[in-house]
Amino acid sequence: MQYRTLGRTGVQVSSLALGAMNFGRIGRTTQEQATAIVDAALDAGINVIDTADMYGDGESEEMVGKALAGRRDDIVLATKAGMPIGEERNHRGSSRRWLVTELDNSLRRLGVDHVDLYQIHRWDPSTSDEETLSALTDLQRAGKIRYFGSSTFPAYRLVQAQWAAREHRLGRYVTEQPSYSILQRGIETHVLPVAEEYGLGVLAWSPLASGWLSGVVRAGKPISTSRSVLLPERFDTSIPGNQARLHAVELLADVAAEAGLTMIQLALGFVTAHPAVTSALIGPRTPDHLPAQLAAADTVLSSDVLDAIDAIVAPGTDLAPQEKFDTPPSLLDPSLRRR
Repeated sequence: MQYRTLGRTGVQVSSLALGAMNFGRIGRTTQEQATAIVDAALDAGINVIDTADMYGDGESEEMVGKALAGRRDDIVLATKAGMPIGEERNHRGSSRRWLVTELDNSLRRLGVDHVDLYQIHRWDPSTSDEETLSALTDLQRAGKIRYFGSSTFPAYRLVQAQWAAREHRLGRYVTEQPSYSILQRGIETHVLPVAEEYGLGVLAWSPLASGWLSGVVRAGKPISTSRSVLLPERFDTSIPGNQARLHAVELLADVAAEAGLTMIQLALGFVTAHPAVTSALIGPRTPDHLPAQLAAADTVLSSDVLDAIDAIVAPGTDLAPQEKFDTPPSLLDPSLRRR
């Protein structure tokens, strides 16, 4: 396992981090399986576990807490808040009112007195940076969180938040958690350069592109991954964007074979090769899925392999732009761009 410094925090973290989104109802992962996954990940040298309050409406946090019982100090524990929890209109977003309440809920579910990294799950356009950062700063000073970060923020919002922290003399985001894979390289254009500029640690999620790069998805074979059952439109090969992804996957499979690598090693090695990326988040659904991902822990791609990937998917290109999660709200809601 490789280790890197998380931004400018001085904290050493593994280049592969364990994402717990699948724990519970989302991935149908049982507590026994979750504990086995955590055990194997820690044994392999992973020291970061990332979850969120909305994964299974708190179920993932509860399962992570049980799996970590007695070993809290061994890992860097991260969770997130901001996505809707239930129907109550104020049980979402990044207001002080909600963050103070929901952090206590997360700590209770996790069975701990603090988390190492508390992340705002998505940018909340209805809440000012000053409001959010002041709440996070107070929670940090209270000892309930060690650091705080953002997740899937547009690049310009990362910059705005850094300036707001400076202007109001508040704590700042020290990490960003974006979606990044060979098939979704758009963040190379703006987000990753901003992260490097401000010294943010980067925890990249979906490095296997929701299973497209797992080695299971191939031309001429039916697609039957767990994610394809949940989100069938993302794997419908009659859609032009998905046809482009499938074509790229076939070419990438040849690159991996020539390099003596699995598709998973190629995909994870690509993400962790970028100098702005600290760790790639893996999200095994069962213990059987974990070894193939852990096999990429020490993968270092040669320049020739990276050049071959660039020739298939150009730097800064998203093959599925409709699946971006950091699109400015005005591009999604016509009312926000009309007078």
